[in-house]
This record gives sequence, C-alpha cells and structure tokens, in this order.
Amino acid sequence: MTTSGGAARMVPKPVDDPEVAPAVEAEPWPWPVREKVCHQAFLTGSLMTLLLLACFVLGRESASSAIDLAKLTAMNNGTAGLTTNTPHSRGELLGGLLPAGMDQWACQSRYESWQYYKHFPYAASPYLQGKLRAYEARHRWCAPGTPLYAKSVEQLRSGRSAEGMECTYVVWLPFDGLGNRILSMLSGFLYALLTDRVFLAALPPDSADLFCEPFPGTTWRLPVDHDFPIKDLVPRGQHIDKSYTRLLDAKVVGPDANATAGVPAYVYLSMGWQLKDSLFFCGEHQLVLAKVNWLLLYSDLYFAPSLYEVAEFQDELGRLFPEKESVHHLLSRYLLHPANPVWSLVIKYYRSYLAPATRRIGVQIRMYGHSSIPADDMYNQILNCSSQEHILPETTNDDDKAVTPTAVTGGDGNGSNNSTAIFIASLYSDYYKRLGSRYSTPHVAKGGGATRVSVFQRTHEERQATENLAHNQKALVEIYLLSFSEELVTSGLSTFGYVSSGLAGIRPAILLTAFNHKVPETPCRRAVSMEPCNLTPPRGLKCRDKPANEEDLARHIKVCEDFKDGVKFFD
Repeated sequence: MTTSGGAARMVPKPVDDPEVAPAVEAEPWPWPVREKVCHQAFLTGSLMTLLLLACFVLGRESASSAIDLAKLTAMNNGTAGLTTNTPHSRGELLGGLLPAGMDQWACQSRYESWQYYKHFPYAASPYLQGKLRAYEARHRWCAPGTPLYAKSVEQLRSGRSAEGMECTYVVWLPFDGLGNRILSMLSGFLYALLTDRVFLAALPPDSADLFCEPFPGTTWRLPVDHDFPIKDLVPRGQHIDKSYTRLLDAKVVGPDANATAGVPAYVYLSMGWQLKDSLFFCGEHQLVLAKVNWLLLYSDLYFAPSLYEVAEFQDELGRLFPEKESVHHLLSRYLLHPANPVWSLVIKYYRSYLAPATRRIGVQIRMYGHSSIPADDMYNQILNCSSQEHILPETTNDDDKAVTPTAVTGGDGNGSNNSTAIFIASLYSDYYKRLGSRYSTPHVAKGGGATRVSVFQRTHEERQATENLAHNQKALVEIYLLSFSEELVTSGLSTFGYVSSGLAGIRPAILLTAFNHKVPETPCRRAVSMEPCNLTPPRGLKCRDKPANEEDLARHIKVCEDFKDGVKFFD
C-alpha cells in the first residue's frame, strides 16, 4: 500500500532470494566522464552527431568519453541514490587508492562501489599510493605459484628461518565472527605494509567466496593442502604452543635465545581478545620477529592503533596516513571487495528498496549476553538516541502500536517527496516491526514538511552462524548496505558496526552498551572518529626499546567513545 502526500509507507522484509526481480533494474554506470567538452557537446546536439564528431574530430580518448556519457544519459531512474560526481577520492580508482587495469568483470564491486558510497572524507596520500603499488609488485613476486614462494615453503619445511630471504610472510588465520575477521585482516595487512612482508589469508570454506582477489595479477590465498608443511594450521584456542610469548619463555626466540639453535621457521602471534602476545608491541621484540620468515596471525582485534605505539612504526604510519582517522576507511576500501555473487545481492537489494529514497539511514543493533536488556528498553534507547542526535524522522503522532507490517512497496523510483529509507541490520525482527509500526500511519514530519518513510530489514537470522558461508554472505551484504547510508546508528562494541561505518566514511551515533543489564542514562554518543576501537590494547607493557613520541601518542590515540578500556585513532 503506497500512500500519497505526507503518508508513510510500510514495507515488509523482502524474501532473501537473489532471483527476485528488483523494482529498479537500470544498469549502474561504472565509468566516470573524462572530458567536460563532450558533455557540453552532447547537451547542444544530437547523440549521433556527438559520437561522429568525437570519433572524427576529437580523437579516440574523447570518443570513449562520449560513449561513456551516452551510457549515463540513457540510464533511467534506477540510478537514484547513486554518486555520480567525481572530485578527489571519488571515481572508479578512488583517487588513486585502487590499482588500474584489473579485470572489471571478475570483480564488479571494485570499480562500481564508489557510485553507491555517499561520503568520501579522505583521499589516499601520495605516499600511501606509492606504498601500495610497491606492495602489489612485491606480492606478485612472492605469491603462491611463484618460484620465490616455492623457495620460501621449502625453507619453512626445513624448520628454521634463513637470513636474506627475498620473501617473508604474514599469514592471516580466521578467528571469531565476520566483523572481527575483517578488522584483524586489515590490521594484519597494515602490519605487512609496515614490515615489507607479504600478506596471505588462510581462508576457510565459510569465507572462501566472500571477497575478490585484492591484488592485481596474483592471489592472496594461502594454498593449505596436504603439501603445506604446517599441519593443523588454525589453532583451537588462544593458548598456542608455538606462540611468540611461549617460545620467548622457553628461550627459543628473543634477545636471550640460544643463538646456535637458529630462528624457528614460523611463529604464531596470539593476538586475540586475551592478547597473549602483548610483547608484540615492543620495538625490541619487533627486531626479533623480523628474523622469522613466517608469522601466523591469530587475532580477532583491530590492533592498528596499537601499532602506532611502536616507535619504529610511528613515523611511517604518519606518512601513510596524515589523517589518523582515515586508516580503516582507506584500507577497507582498498582491500575488501565483495565477490560477484555477494555484490549482485547488494546492488539488487539497494536498487529495489533503498535507491528510490532521497535519504538512507542505517540502524545496526547488536546485544550481547553480558549486556542484554528487554526489547522495549532497547527500542526506547534507539528513539532517545535518534532524538538526541536528530537522525530518524520525528513524527507528530507518537502512538507506537505493535502492528506487524504486511504491505509491499518498493518506492516510486524517482527519489522525490523527501523520502527516507530506514535499513535495519539485526539478528532479530523486533526493531523492524516496531519502527515499521511507528511509520506505518500517515503523518507529517515536525516542522510541517511532508515526508515518506519506509522501513526495511533484509534478514533476521536469530543467531550468529560464523562457520556457515551463506550466513556470512548475508552478513557481508548487510555491511555494505549499511555503508551506503547517509547516516548511521550502530551498537557499541560491535565490530559489525565498526566495519560498516568505516567503509561508509561516517562518524556514527553509537548506542552505548547496557553493562550489567542496566540501560545507560546517555542513550548514545556521536563518534568523534570513524575509526574502530581496539577493544583489547596492550596494558602495562615494559618495553626496553626507545619509546614512541608520547605527545603525539596522546594526541592521536585516545579512549573509545563506547568503551573506556579500548583505544582508537583520533585526529
């Protein structure tokens, strides 16, 4: 049922089926206009005349631009809600962040996603761009399937590390849910950039088909087969026999190790929420780890902010990221690109339900066993946060009846009439139903302006199923749908929310956690930095190496808005 004028619209959760025909089916336009002269010519003449002039007068480059422009003009309203202008970090290469020349059809999201993002707060520094291009070249030389990789595996088989190896590695191992995995993956890649290592991912079956290959002409996947020297590669807990601290205690590695025994071929880094290897963040131990050819990273943390506390990394991080708030934002847009099956689900849903609106608001809700509260209290916290931060449309009628939405509407496709789409990401449907009921009856927004409000929820899985590929695909779809919002409300401590807001380039309103099951007096805080929180930073470390610049640390590493024991990057 679609109402007119100031009426709100009710939308039930669509069926999770990639084959459902979306209401808006126009093809997105993946290429930016390169020549203003072509645009002006098109506006003053016919399309055919322009193409002929471009071919015979302006030459090949301008002709290509004219054809691209024709594609844009031929599109219908299916592009409502897309970004089409291309200043600094916009455009298919995100201002030089992404490498050129990769196969567009093998990974459509890499060169299309920029059209759906609404915020481009930071561009990659020239230094970061150069570092990434150098890394890509190193990865091509050292990736699986190359002679240098085969040489490194043989050295690994020998049981000892060797000096002078052309290629050394950081191997990411899966730990915890999708949000945690993404954050630890980004942290591991950043560490590889800082130490000139090659980053490989031991992707399990539940994650194998989530992301595209991020580096041109090569693979980031560690081929874990019967020939790989390390058996049972993924640990079953954070107490790992060959973790750095245990080997240090046994004097197998470290400043006091037996030099005649040699350096082990590999070392585990136990960097999960218990942070068994906190000495990793001391400069003198980084010197020891530099001698190990293979480092196996087992982490569920975003530990990037704590790398800034290592003196040897501080200056380099400053050159890579002059704006510290941009670390996760730029690295996630560089490294993570949904594979085609996931991307097709993202854009079909977006075009069908979110694109027609003039404004999109994402609301991500997550509760934990240690901080659960009744659904009524959580719903009221969301409304109070929205009122405090002026996020959700306010209504003149506050009658929130418990009505289950039943009518389907996909929008009018033209983004008119001040329409708002609210997208709910939650394991449960309670909040979708309550917000749907709130906006189900005709209303006029406060201030007298007519508005249309639609409420959507794609899935409600009821429970997290990390080891299930289909579940992870749905979760990744929702992360990207959230990241295409103009405004976000996320849950405190939620890595899912951290990833979404970082990709979006948004400082979200963060719902504060109900510790000890007590509803917080302040419903939420507006993030001062879009960076994720490192929920388990190293504490009380006594490092012998030179300390980092304390004044710089105090300026850029501060307590998280949503967790007093965590730290994050700030500008």
